[in-house]
Amino acid sequence: MNIELFREYCLSLKGVTESFPFGEDTLVFKVMGKMFALNGLGESFRINLKCDPEWALELRERYPAVLPGYHMNKKHWNTVIVDGSISDEKLYTWIDHSYDLIVKSLPQKLKNKLQLINNGG
Repeated sequence: MNIELFREYCLSLKGVTESFPFGEDTLVFKVMGKMFALNGLGESFRINLKCDPEWALELRERYPAVLPGYHMNKKHWNTVIVDGSISDEKLYTWIDHSYDLIVKSLPQKLKNKLQLINNGG
Protein backbone atom coordinates (compact mmCIF):
# COMPACT_ATOMS: atom_id res chain seq x y z
CA MET A 1 0.00 0.00 0.00
CA ASN A 2 1.11 3.54 -0.64
CA ILE A 3 -0.30 6.87 0.45
CA GLU A 4 -2.37 7.28 -2.72
CA LEU A 5 -4.09 3.90 -2.22
CA PHE A 6 -4.61 4.66 1.47
CA ARG A 7 -6.19 8.02 0.66
CA GLU A 8 -8.38 6.64 -2.13
CA TYR A 9 -9.60 3.80 0.07
CA CYS A 10 -10.44 6.05 3.02
CA LEU A 11 -12.30 8.47 0.77
CA SER A 12 -14.26 5.59 -0.80
CA LEU A 13 -15.96 4.94 2.54
CA LYS A 14 -19.34 6.63 3.06
CA GLY A 15 -19.42 9.98 4.81
CA VAL A 16 -15.65 10.43 4.82
CA THR A 17 -13.85 13.74 4.47
CA GLU A 18 -10.17 14.62 4.56
CA SER A 19 -8.52 17.63 6.13
CA PHE A 20 -5.33 18.97 7.69
CA PRO A 21 -6.52 20.13 11.15
CA PHE A 22 -3.07 19.65 12.76
CA GLY A 23 -1.08 21.41 10.06
CA GLU A 24 0.03 20.57 6.55
CA ASP A 25 2.03 17.50 7.58
CA THR A 26 -0.86 15.39 8.97
CA LEU A 27 -3.67 14.18 6.72
CA VAL A 28 -6.79 13.28 8.73
CA PHE A 29 -9.80 11.25 7.61
CA LYS A 30 -13.11 11.68 9.41
CA VAL A 31 -16.49 10.00 9.13
CA MET A 32 -19.31 12.40 9.94
CA GLY A 33 -16.78 14.73 11.55
CA LYS A 34 -15.09 12.10 13.78
CA MET A 35 -11.51 11.03 13.13
CA PHE A 36 -10.86 7.37 12.24
CA ALA A 37 -7.51 7.50 10.41
CA LEU A 38 -4.59 9.83 10.00
CA ASN A 39 -1.29 9.85 8.23
CA GLY A 40 1.81 11.87 9.00
CA LEU A 41 3.29 13.02 5.72
CA GLY A 42 6.87 12.61 6.91
CA GLU A 43 9.72 10.50 5.58
CA SER A 44 8.17 7.11 6.40
CA PHE A 45 4.60 6.01 5.65
CA ARG A 46 2.75 5.52 8.92
CA ILE A 47 -0.96 5.52 9.64
CA ASN A 48 -2.85 5.84 12.90
CA LEU A 49 -6.01 3.77 13.23
CA LYS A 50 -8.52 3.41 16.02
CA CYS A 51 -8.73 -0.14 17.34
CA ASP A 52 -10.59 -2.20 19.92
CA PRO A 53 -8.25 -2.10 22.97
CA GLU A 54 -7.83 -5.88 23.30
CA TRP A 55 -7.25 -6.34 19.59
CA ALA A 56 -4.82 -3.39 19.60
CA LEU A 57 -2.63 -5.20 22.12
CA GLU A 58 -2.82 -8.45 20.14
CA LEU A 59 -1.79 -6.70 16.92
CA ARG A 60 1.15 -5.01 18.65
CA GLU A 61 2.36 -8.36 19.96
CA ARG A 62 1.97 -10.09 16.60
CA TYR A 63 3.33 -7.43 14.22
CA PRO A 64 6.53 -5.43 14.85
CA ALA A 65 5.20 -2.71 12.52
CA VAL A 66 2.20 -2.07 14.81
CA LEU A 67 2.97 0.32 17.67
CA PRO A 68 0.96 2.19 20.29
CA GLY A 69 -0.67 5.23 18.68
CA TYR A 70 1.82 8.07 18.23
CA HIS A 71 0.42 11.25 19.85
CA MET A 72 -2.86 9.37 20.43
CA ASN A 73 -4.63 7.52 23.25
CA LYS A 74 -2.45 4.41 23.24
CA LYS A 75 -5.27 2.23 24.55
CA HIS A 76 -7.48 2.93 21.53
CA TRP A 77 -5.10 3.80 18.70
CA ASN A 78 -2.32 2.00 16.85
CA THR A 79 0.36 3.44 14.62
CA VAL A 80 1.08 1.14 11.71
CA ILE A 81 4.40 1.47 9.89
CA VAL A 82 3.55 0.67 6.27
CA ASP A 83 6.79 -1.00 5.21
CA GLY A 84 5.50 -4.00 3.26
CA SER A 85 5.56 -6.36 6.24
CA ILE A 86 1.75 -6.26 6.53
CA SER A 87 -0.44 -7.19 3.58
CA ASP A 88 -2.69 -4.62 1.95
CA GLU A 89 -5.63 -6.90 2.73
CA LYS A 90 -4.89 -6.68 6.47
CA LEU A 91 -4.43 -2.92 6.25
CA TYR A 92 -7.81 -2.53 4.53
CA THR A 93 -9.39 -4.69 7.26
CA TRP A 94 -7.84 -2.51 9.96
CA ILE A 95 -9.01 0.68 8.22
CA ASP A 96 -12.53 -0.77 8.03
CA HIS A 97 -12.38 -1.71 11.72
CA SER A 98 -11.37 1.84 12.67
CA TYR A 99 -14.15 3.29 10.50
CA ASP A 100 -16.73 0.89 11.97
CA LEU A 101 -15.73 1.73 15.55
CA ILE A 102 -16.35 5.40 14.89
CA VAL A 103 -19.64 4.80 13.07
CA LYS A 104 -20.89 2.68 15.99
CA SER A 105 -20.05 5.49 18.41
CA LEU A 106 -21.89 8.20 16.45
CA PRO A 107 -25.04 9.74 17.91
CA GLN A 108 -28.22 8.38 16.31
CA LYS A 109 -28.81 11.64 14.43
CA LEU A 110 -25.45 11.29 12.63
CA LYS A 111 -26.02 7.57 12.03
CA ASN A 112 -29.31 8.46 10.35
CA LYS A 113 -27.59 11.09 8.22
CA LEU A 114 -24.89 8.57 7.22
CA GLN A 115 -27.60 6.06 6.31
CA LEU A 116 -29.09 8.65 3.95
CA ILE A 117 -25.67 9.02 2.33
CA ASN A 118 -25.45 5.23 2.03
CA ASN A 119 -28.83 5.16 0.32
CA GLY A 120 -27.89 7.96 -2.05
CA GLY A 121 -30.29 10.42 -0.38
